[in-house]
Amino acid sequence: MNDKDKFPTTLAIRELLKYQVSYEGHLFQYQEKGGTAHSSKELGIPEHSVIKTLIMENENKEPLVVLMHGDRQVSTKQLARELGVKTISPCKPEVADRHSGYQVGGTSPFGTKRKMPVYMEKTILDLELIYINGGKRGFLVSMKPQEVVRVLQPKLVQVGVQSS
Repeated sequence: MNDKDKFPTTLAIRELLKYQVSYEGHLFQYQEKGGTAHSSKELGIPEHSVIKTLIMENENKEPLVVLMHGDRQVSTKQLARELGVKTISPCKPEVADRHSGYQVGGTSPFGTKRKMPVYMEKTILDLELIYINGGKRGFLVSMKPQEVVRVLQPKLVQVGVQSS
């Protein structure tokens, strides 16, 4: 049995395999509302390297994916300005689940149920290795950020602000 057999075969993992992405799986004890602070502590990695997958929507309820450093927040005003829309706001958890096909806390940008535009904080590319959700709560995958660009072709944005 190889190492990859220990990990769940989620839609995200299927997509990573389809695109021959080089990744490593990391399981940890999921904690409700623990967020990236919890996962980074559990795995002993910097929170800045843990990338959140956020499902948001514009004023027309059109969904989009935002990838952001774990220790930063998205300036929705700045993002709306960059996208040329009136407003951007986070989706309610049940709406996010419907769009992505994943449960909040286990949302991966890979293998989403609905095709959505992806926006990625530009500074994520400065990292050597990122940890991003593998499609299940308590399961992150590490990879080079360039793989995210290759597979998802996100639009790079600068909308991160320091978390308060």
